[in-house]
Amino acid sequence: MEKKEKLYEGKAKIIYKTNDPDLYIAYFKDDATAFNNQKKGTILDKGIVNNSISSRLFQLLSQNKIQNHFVEKLSDREMLIKKLTMLPLEVIVRNVAAGSFAKRYGKEEGLVLSRPLLEFCLKDDSLGDPFLNDDAALILGLCHQQQLLTIRNYALMINTCLSQFFDSMEIRLIDFKLEFGLFKGDVLLGDEVTPDTCRLWDKKTDEKLDKDRFRRDMGGVEEAYKTVFDRVMQSK
Repeated sequence: MEKKEKLYEGKAKIIYKTNDPDLYIAYFKDDATAFNNQKKGTILDKGIVNNSISSRLFQLLSQNKIQNHFVEKLSDREMLIKKLTMLPLEVIVRNVAAGSFAKRYGKEEGLVLSRPLLEFCLKDDSLGDPFLNDDAALILGLCHQQQLLTIRNYALMINTCLSQFFDSMEIRLIDFKLEFGLFKGDVLLGDEVTPDTCRLWDKKTDEKLDKDRFRRDMGGVEEAYKTVFDRVMQSK
């Protein structure tokens, strides 16, 4: 596979074209951001860790009939992916009250929700990624009704799959963010699934093993990511 010119550089990844019009290469960076890019920093070897974790989790999801853009891991920092037309939606799945949800509703972090909660946001940093309901997403033309139903179904399936997987390695999946796109008309999961996009707590101690350590200046960020990496990569 021949890597060609840079197509796009985001907060965490650089996307390159290839000699195949249906495939891109995603390069994972060590850059870290929070609060809609207001806080910036670097997490040593984050790109290597996240590329490996995301590759493993995409493979797991594929085995569970959840279509995604992953093709193969090319190197420590590079992943071959399908070219998606991304939908301007962020999908958040919550199992436990934490972060902005706990603050918004005055709930204590750690409250287990009675069932998984799905939230939608418009993917637009300049607007602060505002929350949307289903009607707003459809009226604004962000997606079609059937696409929205597929996204909802996939999000819940992903939650079940990942919750069971992380639970097997003594990690609680608190909440996570997903992004979806279209590939030849089909809805596929895109972006990444990593400690950047998931809240992950140690099952025994509730120690945070994700980007909250960076957001909240808790320290031990690299060690937390490495803990998730070790457990995921040692899993069967």
